[in-house]
Amino acid sequence: MSPQKNEKDKEKKQVLLRLSQTLWTDLAEWAEDDFRSINGQIEYLLTEAVRKRKQSKRRGEARKEQEALE
Repeated sequence: MSPQKNEKDKEKKQVLLRLSQTLWTDLAEWAEDDFRSINGQIEYLLTEAVRKRKQSKRRGEARKEQEALE
């Protein structure tokens, strides 16, 4: 990872997020199980979702390229 990207990752943006009480409770329990704060758990889940989406997108592009060659 480049130093410049690492510095940008440290910069945090604040977001107002409205959640149902049920979702909040579920996230709080999950965060406690993973020894994270609720904010940390939400950030972790969003980071994982974005990472998986990027991987899926790359696989989809590679699949399209392969189909074009066939």
